[in-house]
Amino acid sequence: MPNRLAHETSPYLLQHADNPVDWWPWSPEAFAQARERGVPVVLSVGYSSCHWCHVMAHESFEDELAAAYMNEHFVNIKVDREERPDVDAVYMEAVQAATGQGGWPMTVFLTPDAEPFYFGTYFPPEPRHGMPSFMEVLEGVRTAWVGRPEEVAEVAQRIVRDLAGRQLEYGKAGTPGPEELAQALLGLTRDYDPVRGGFGGAPKFPPSMVLEFLLRHHARTGGEGALQMAAETCEAMARGGIYDQLGGGFARYSVDREWVVPHFEKMLYDNALLCRVYAHLWRATGSDLARRVALETADFMVRELRTAEGGFASALDADSEDPQTGEHVEGAYYAWAPAQLAEVLGADDAALAAAYFGVTDEGTFEHGKSVLQLPQDGPVVDAGTIAGIRRRLLAARSERPAPGRDDKIVAAWNGLAIAALAECGAYFDRPDLVERATEAADLLVRVHFDAAAGRARLARTSKDGRVGANAGVLEDYGDVAEGFLALAAVTGEGVWLEFAGFLVDLVLDRFTAEDGSLYDTAHDAERLIRRPQDPTDTAAPSGWTAAAGALLSYAAHTGSEAHRTAAERALGVVHALGPRVPRFIGHGLAVAEALLDGPREVAVVGHPEDPALARLHRAALLGTAPGAVVAVGLPRAADGSGGEFPLLAERTLVHDLPTAYVCRHFVCARPTTDPVELADQLGVVHP
Repeated sequence: MPNRLAHETSPYLLQHADNPVDWWPWSPEAFAQARERGVPVVLSVGYSSCHWCHVMAHESFEDELAAAYMNEHFVNIKVDREERPDVDAVYMEAVQAATGQGGWPMTVFLTPDAEPFYFGTYFPPEPRHGMPSFMEVLEGVRTAWVGRPEEVAEVAQRIVRDLAGRQLEYGKAGTPGPEELAQALLGLTRDYDPVRGGFGGAPKFPPSMVLEFLLRHHARTGGEGALQMAAETCEAMARGGIYDQLGGGFARYSVDREWVVPHFEKMLYDNALLCRVYAHLWRATGSDLARRVALETADFMVRELRTAEGGFASALDADSEDPQTGEHVEGAYYAWAPAQLAEVLGADDAALAAAYFGVTDEGTFEHGKSVLQLPQDGPVVDAGTIAGIRRRLLAARSERPAPGRDDKIVAAWNGLAIAALAECGAYFDRPDLVERATEAADLLVRVHFDAAAGRARLARTSKDGRVGANAGVLEDYGDVAEGFLALAAVTGEGVWLEFAGFLVDLVLDRFTAEDGSLYDTAHDAERLIRRPQDPTDTAAPSGWTAAAGALLSYAAHTGSEAHRTAAERALGVVHALGPRVPRFIGHGLAVAEALLDGPREVAVVGHPEDPALARLHRAALLGTAPGAVVAVGLPRAADGSGGEFPLLAERTLVHDLPTAYVCRHFVCARPTTDPVELADQLGVVHP
């Protein structure tokens, strides 16, 4: 019989709707039930494409005995971390503080007042590797709750006090300057893996935001070391198994430091961020590999993640059904054995494909199967031949049972996708990608926006065109504003700048502290045991620095001193943390590069039907100046008529030709009608 999750919209919660555990969604009613019964709460947090979440669900939450014990002695709450990042952040901070590590599934035991007192992540059904079984944990917590209630209460209260004492005060730290960014680069150089690319050891995650910082640092300073780290890391990832060599797109991370074996789930945020990074690498270097990967990743997002409503789904599962065994296992959709290649390609082409993609008899993954790669020492193969082999293998793979898809639309991640697709469409003459970006932006406006007076807000999620109940958090406002600003630059449609302004004004009104620091939740959001406030990046940019970037760009577009001041105050956190932990504040470092460079304000005026305007516009978009903002369209008269952007105000055409104006720090370069001269004003360009 379905439990209380049966009426939820979250795909992750619906996966647990038929568990024998009497799950509740996160709600005041659940905690009221715990108070009424006098029992603690089991809080289980995960997400739909999480492999170990599925494992624990199968081992424990589908087990009748474990479920009966949970139902008798606890109130059980299941949370989708992608719908409620605020709940996830607060309790993950507690888990990491208590245990030194975190991850999902996250298992936390709470008092009926939502105060945590015992923590963990995955618990096995039987004791193993020094971990207690889940039943042992449940029994131990129950014993402590009944037999030592004063001790449990004291532990819970101490944890809440410790969390409350972690208030961040970075608003007065000062804006980051060249010295802080140079120190951050030095720290990254120390952590860099010069053999395999990337930073640190296994597991190795795509350092998307750090790569963007490195590209911007190179653009501002000319430092070749930054560009080399970015280019080598991008090539290593693109050649590794973390990149889907047949269908495009990146997996969540590599379990090894060589990028060979991925954790196979594919997330929208990773692919949106990396699509943009590779496009920017191409913009800086002209790399054919970067162009190919950017376009293949964009096409993957459109082909496999786009929903019927025009938005982009959150993720594809790591697990899928193995056609040979019928079991759901990780990587079944993507891995290949030599015999499987031969079945599709025939003996000769299979041997060629095995050498080209690094498929071995022993296998690089499990059960004699290999994850496709592009080894550096692979054979040189005619491009047409390998393209044909790719098409045949992709067609055969499409006949396998596909991984499940989490169809919910997350506002922040769609904002990232909008920015990536809009820019790729502009750079590579793919108007269809710009159209897909525009359709996703339209969906966010239609479904996620509520502009009613007094309660204006952005909703976090939607599914099947129906808005979710949860309010957007800071990253939603920052990333969606960033997407709209990128779309405005590409399309020349000023309405996207207006929508971005609506969002950044809400950041100022509802998320900003008196000292200029930013909270992850709005002033009127649900009160948790702590108001979450984290400036460091996770798998996506932190809401704090994403909002700072949007505020800075909006200020450059409009000349608003209030928005620029807010951006500068928010970037105090980069001044404080950039030199110390650069790997974890990469997006903030990238925004700081834009601040130091200006950012430059580019106004391109002319008649829309004039081909010369398109050439100037393209040169503006391909400029590598960090964070430059671009406005294009008809000149704007002093009375506000004409062009749609403030930057176009009173700009005139030189000799009646389309003309570009580049300004920064209150100083403007000479107006130009020449795309080459404009490119020189904005950095080296490889068209």
